[in-house]
Amino acid sequence: MDTSKQLNRTLGLRLVVVVVIGNIIGSGVYKKVAPMAAELHSPGWVLICWILGGIITLFGALSNAEIAGLLADTGGEYAYYKRIYNRFFAFIYGWSLFTVIQTAGISSLAYVFAQSLNSVGPLPAVLPGLADYSLGGVFYPFADFNVKLVAILLIIVLTWINSRGVKTGAGLSTAILILVFAGIFMIIFFGLSSGQADITRSFDVSTTNNTPVTFSAVFAAMLSAFWAYQGWASIGFVGGEIKDAKRNIPRGIFIGVLSVIAIYLLVNATYLALLPIPVLEQVYAAGNQIAAIEAVKSFWEAGGFFISVLILITTLGCTNATILASCRTYFAMAREGFFFRKAADLNKSQVPANSLIFQCVWACVLVLSGTFDQLTDMIIFAVFIYYGATTLGVFILRRKMPDAPRPYKVWGYPVVPAIMVLFCTALFFNTILVRPREAGIGMILMLTGIPMYWWFLKNNVGKQEPMPIEKSA
Repeated sequence: MDTSKQLNRTLGLRLVVVVVIGNIIGSGVYKKVAPMAAELHSPGWVLICWILGGIITLFGALSNAEIAGLLADTGGEYAYYKRIYNRFFAFIYGWSLFTVIQTAGISSLAYVFAQSLNSVGPLPAVLPGLADYSLGGVFYPFADFNVKLVAILLIIVLTWINSRGVKTGAGLSTAILILVFAGIFMIIFFGLSSGQADITRSFDVSTTNNTPVTFSAVFAAMLSAFWAYQGWASIGFVGGEIKDAKRNIPRGIFIGVLSVIAIYLLVNATYLALLPIPVLEQVYAAGNQIAAIEAVKSFWEAGGFFISVLILITTLGCTNATILASCRTYFAMAREGFFFRKAADLNKSQVPANSLIFQCVWACVLVLSGTFDQLTDMIIFAVFIYYGATTLGVFILRRKMPDAPRPYKVWGYPVVPAIMVLFCTALFFNTILVRPREAGIGMILMLTGIPMYWWFLKNNVGKQEPMPIEKSA
């Protein structure tokens, strides 16, 4: 294993912001307003939940930024947790990324891309005779195989593109993000300027049929918002390829998350101005409709095709950004002997190509499983465990490393990180109560890391001394 090669620091602040935003904006910006409306029955409360979700996300991002500024390195939280907690906890986190959090995110996004492509132009049927074949009556790998095959091909192609160099992958994300921004701002501008829009309705906090807004309804709606906000922490995974990482990661997280919050508020206010709550509830009940498409069709009859193409482009960009960032954690683990050896190798473009391949293979397997709604619930459950652990690390490192230079200190300390830790704890227990199956499966997948950790140790893979990923910039 050649460990002499090091990652190149080629990403400046602009590309850091692009990767942050590109990892966040996916299908949620077009779809989540409908389930939120069905929970709250009030346009004003929908916007309030987008704001609350954005505030909690920003609290987590600000806390993460202090840790990143202090400990910036390839692998993100994997590198942080070794300093905050111990190597075992760091490994469980990295294994959780591989088994469910990031790979399930990739497979889900790729599947939404393929579904959108199928809606633009129906895909030809592939192996229809095997559609009813199942594994134990649980998994149907060949059901909708035409859509799944496109999703798998997308993952493979984007994996190949990202193996050509980090700037190649980030450059693709930049081009896609420009198109996404143009499309979203077209929806906002033409939607609000149309005769169908009633912007005052967007801020009405009254509910249909005077239905009371409960705490559980607000919490459930915020979970939908969190799926749309998910992904901002992925920038830490490429810390070893960022110029002046200890300054640019905190700045990039702050600028990226604030930008997304502003975009989400504007576009969701537009949806609510165009579609009354009963219509959004019908969209949610239909199951196969997308709120953004119905909103645009309300003032532009042919707009369904435009939105389908926009969703196609957006999910393409988010899939690419997730593939680009996620594999760096497995590379960092392998360099220390806590992942499969081949994942530690760099190719001629100074990219962890084998780590990309491991990620690609497992993400494709998850595509065939077909359990995408379940996977997204597990992702949110799992990721907030680690959001809470990172935020708690702010308090721990303030005590363990009080005099260490911090390019950024979290605003509102200790209140802001304390609120984030308490919220993550509440979400953890609430998910166990209301989504026990998803919480249970998520925990099982994460805890498979325990025997794997001991397996690496037993095979003398993890007994080597930790090696630096790269020299400090």
